[in-house]
Amino acid sequence: MRVDELENSGWRPVPFQCFVLKVQSRCNLSCDYCYLYEMGDQSWRRSSKVMSDEVIDLTARRIGEHARTHDVPLVDVVLHGGEPLLAGAETLARVATSVRREAAAATQIRFTVQTNGTLLSDAMLEVLAEHEINVAVSIDGDAEANDRHRRYADGRGSHEAVVKGLNALRAPGYRHLYSGLLCTIDLDNDPVRTYRSLLDHEPPGMDFLLPHGNWSAPPPGWKDDPDSTPYGDWLIAAFDQWYGASTQQTAVRLFQDTLSLLFGGHAVSEQIGLGPADVVVVDTDGFVEQVDTLKSAYDGASATGLSVRDAPFDAALRLPAMAARQLGVAGLSDACRGCAERDICGGGYYTHRYREGSGFRNPTIYCADMLRFVGHVRARISADVARLSGDATL
Repeated sequence: MRVDELENSGWRPVPFQCFVLKVQSRCNLSCDYCYLYEMGDQSWRRSSKVMSDEVIDLTARRIGEHARTHDVPLVDVVLHGGEPLLAGAETLARVATSVRREAAAATQIRFTVQTNGTLLSDAMLEVLAEHEINVAVSIDGDAEANDRHRRYADGRGSHEAVVKGLNALRAPGYRHLYSGLLCTIDLDNDPVRTYRSLLDHEPPGMDFLLPHGNWSAPPPGWKDDPDSTPYGDWLIAAFDQWYGASTQQTAVRLFQDTLSLLFGGHAVSEQIGLGPADVVVVDTDGFVEQVDTLKSAYDGASATGLSVRDAPFDAALRLPAMAARQLGVAGLSDACRGCAERDICGGGYYTHRYREGSGFRNPTIYCADMLRFVGHVRARISADVARLSGDATL
């Protein structure tokens, strides 16, 4: 695929609107499913532990440059890792200050730190509040569910420390920073119990993430059988609990995205739908990467060869690998282009399409699960529309 040929045909790349900054490349937990440390790419071993002041300021300059060039009204900056809080409050504060200084007055900057929650303290939250940095926390359910995988290197579970951090975050002085929860699905965890246990933390929002597997390294419990849909069934049970509540207890991103797409709207995440990818990553050394979950596929899968030291973000926009994730239907496999749920599923999350020898131009490894889940949501919504209006044409 040649990007210049695409542009000659009228295609234009969508500017980046979400910048994931790897401010810290190490973690204080040793989660056994982590795509960064436990899967195909081991480049973290060669990375600096903490993003330097120089790289922070260069990255901020590039973000401001990109936003001004493309008149981007809202930029999301996600402080990530590893465990970003290990970088220290001073580093996080410098990132926020530097990016805001470099941004145009017309660009709103929204900061979020994605943390495992174990290092949230009043002192840390005070700095995050001062610099208006929202907080999203990873937790996989109750103590039994969470501690099956999310452990310290010595085997201790992290749940108790995470709950302590969440309680500090939910205090009146900091609750306005509370962005939500991320939960990775484990088939051994009951979906309804997991959902209810997450509600105990009163999240304003949450999301369920499929484990990072692909055709060459299938996720746990997956079978090469179109009638086997354990992840779709898990999502359906959680969806029905959420959708069937008398009042909405929280937002669930995947579920809301699915409903939005079914009614002709858009999705806000890359898990589902055909929207163009607008996320770019900068590692601790300033190297520019595609979405870093690609590291679960093979060594170097997310690399671009670019650095904030010598290239604007526009250079990454014009890479074939980046363009492939902005092509919509044209970027799908033949099987996906002919699928009845094409516009809703969107081929599934790009990371989960990888197969050694053929790359990413495949359906997601979760194809059967996604068809089962989307079909169930479509049927349930259609039944409700029919009941209310007498027309079941969704």
